[in-house]
Amino acid sequence: MTDQLVPRVQLNDGFSIPQLGFGVFKVDPGETERIVSDALEVGYRHLDTARIYGNEEGVGRAIAASGIPREELFITTKLWNDDQGTESVRTAFEASRERLGLEYVDLYLIHWPTPARDRYVETWKAFEQLQQTDGLRSIGVSNFLSHHLERLIAETEIVPAVDQIELHPYHQQPATASFAEEHGIAIEAWGPLGQGKYPLFDLPEVTSAAAAHDVTPAQVVIRWHLQRGHILFPKSNSRERMAENFDVLGFELSEDEVAAITGLEREGRVSAHPDEFN
Repeated sequence: MTDQLVPRVQLNDGFSIPQLGFGVFKVDPGETERIVSDALEVGYRHLDTARIYGNEEGVGRAIAASGIPREELFITTKLWNDDQGTESVRTAFEASRERLGLEYVDLYLIHWPTPARDRYVETWKAFEQLQQTDGLRSIGVSNFLSHHLERLIAETEIVPAVDQIELHPYHQQPATASFAEEHGIAIEAWGPLGQGKYPLFDLPEVTSAAAAHDVTPAQVVIRWHLQRGHILFPKSNSRERMAENFDVLGFELSEDEVAAITGLEREGRVSAHPDEFN
């Protein structure tokens, strides 16, 4: 299986993004090159990292060693909270780009709104300027709720291309997802399998679909995301699990199966609340 089979989502800025990618949140920097190399060999071409993960260098080394043409890859990284502000955005971005060893980054995100700092609007304006350079293609945000997006759109010129939010069957953020859809903002789901905090893989809505399609519960949840239009990047240190997570394009859930999993919503947030994390 190759990335040629992975569907792409059209972004509001004219670029497109592979819908299924590989994330490196909490991947040990010392293991990152090996793990990302495995992911690239499995077939992933969309990689998601961040400055705060501390593993941009390892991602860059794996990319360089892979021999894969740059135009076949989609690379995302993120601006950390203490780098927000007009003066520091460009320096932080260039440092990330250098660590990745790339001529350009496909997508750069504001990692959290950190509303108590009240700097995300000026930071976004700096992102708009940064996008005019050759080193960056698309710009977006992460962990923004609908009211953060609403303010950003009202006070700046460019609508974010994506909003990367915690999203899994127990926590689907319907208000934010709906607002994003109305404004042409693609939704990326982090923690798409619930990060092991909820018994998603034991629920009959999931296990019955897995049995019906002769796949694993994890594959069912990933397929649910794809059919809901989410961009996602499950992570694993195991090459076998990486391959399993990637092998989700040969079956399709029924409308009833999708609806049953969608019905699991219960506001089961795993991480910090974006209004409270500063």
